[in-house]
Amino acid sequence: FGFAQEKFDHVAAENFQKTINSEYADAKTSPLLPEDLKTFQTLDFYPINEKYAVVAKFVKAKKEKPFEMKTSTARKPMYIKYGTVYFSIDGVDLQLNVYRNIDLSKKEEYKDHLFLPFSDLTSGKETYIGGRYIDLKIPKGNTIVIDFNQAYNPYCAYNHKYSCPIVPLENDLNVAIEAGVKKFHD
Repeated sequence: FGFAQEKFDHVAAENFQKTINSEYADAKTSPLLPEDLKTFQTLDFYPINEKYAVVAKFVKAKKEKPFEMKTSTARKPMYIKYGTVYFSIDGVDLQLNVYRNIDLSKKEEYKDHLFLPFSDLTSGKETYIGGRYIDLKIPKGNTIVIDFNQAYNPYCAYNHKYSCPIVPLENDLNVAIEAGVKKFHD
C-alpha cells in the first residue's frame, strides 16, 4: 500500500486528551451534570497505543440517499453514508461506514466533517454501552488515518438531556478497541 510515510502522531492523541479534558472541566462547554463537574479531574482513557491508529482504505459511497439517523431521543437528524473505511487491527480485517450530517455539512467549519460512530467488544464493559464516536475530515485521496485513541463518548454517556446518534448496527466491530475514552461511571 505504501503507507509507511504516515507516522503515528502521538502528540495529536495527547492533544485530543488535553482538549477534551479542558472542555469537560469548563462549565460553559461541559456536558457533565453539575454534581459531576464539581469533582471532575479527568476522563478515563486507555493508554495511547499506536496499534489503534490505522491507515484505512477509503471508498466513497455512490448514489446514497439521505436517511434519518436514530438518536437517544425522538430527534432524527438527516445523515448520508459518505463512504466505507477498510483496515485491519491485529491481522483482523475490519470495515466501518462513515457518515455526513447533512445540516452540519452546510456550515463552513463543518463542510469537510465526517462522523464515524462505532461499537466494539468493550462497549458496555470498559466503554460506554452506546458505543463511541470519532470525528474525521473528508480525505483528499483514497486513504484516511483513523486514530481510535481519539474515540470519545457521546454526550449522552454523561447527561440524559442530550440527544445522541445511535451507532448503526453495521458499525459494530467484533474486536475490542482498547483505545480512546473509557466509560464515565461504573
